[in-house]
Amino acid sequence: MRIRLLAAALALPAAASALGAERAVPIPAAQVDVPPSRGAQVAVFAGGCFWGMEAVFERVKGVRGVTSGYAGGAAAQANYAAVSTEKTRHAEAIRIAFDPARVSYATLLRVYFAIAHDPTQVDRQGPDVGPSYRSAIFPQTPDQARVARAYIAQLTRARAFPRPIATRIEGGRFFPAEAYHQNFYDRNPTHPYIVTWDKPKVAAFRAGFPTLAR
Repeated sequence: MRIRLLAAALALPAAASALGAERAVPIPAAQVDVPPSRGAQVAVFAGGCFWGMEAVFERVKGVRGVTSGYAGGAAAQANYAAVSTEKTRHAEAIRIAFDPARVSYATLLRVYFAIAHDPTQVDRQGPDVGPSYRSAIFPQTPDQARVARAYIAQLTRARAFPRPIATRIEGGRFFPAEAYHQNFYDRNPTHPYIVTWDKPKVAAFRAGFPTLAR
């Protein structure tokens, strides 16, 4: 069983109290963006448990679908049991299919840095510890890599966070996770981890980005 399940079950009252006041970090919009194109574009982000990441981005206007999975490692080990050993080099990640006419890549990056996770944590997010929970962006095009690097530099210059940004720009394929991980937030609304860590995050997204939330 992963540490996130144990932590949520054993420390629900304290954690829920601490996260009840979670809010979006007030960071500036990106100064550069990926040019719009016809048809859907795809973004791949990693930032801790994919359940909460998926739940946030599923609620962004213009997002067509979100898939939880593993990025940065080999296909043969892209499964929950193997990744849980923290020895496969994968990161828990999400793949976002979005309509660039309705929401841009830079806007998704802003949500990613402001509320979807804490980009200053190294190899962990909240109760989850290990390299599979690292903060990482997996650009799908050269333009995405350029924009992601520029935005990290912009936020660093602006001192948007009290600690250095730990987000890495990485390469590697994305592999969908097992079926039971998909849409986990909506299918398991009373799960202790969802109640403790992810519902406050989704509420903070709606409060911090009301014009983006559907």
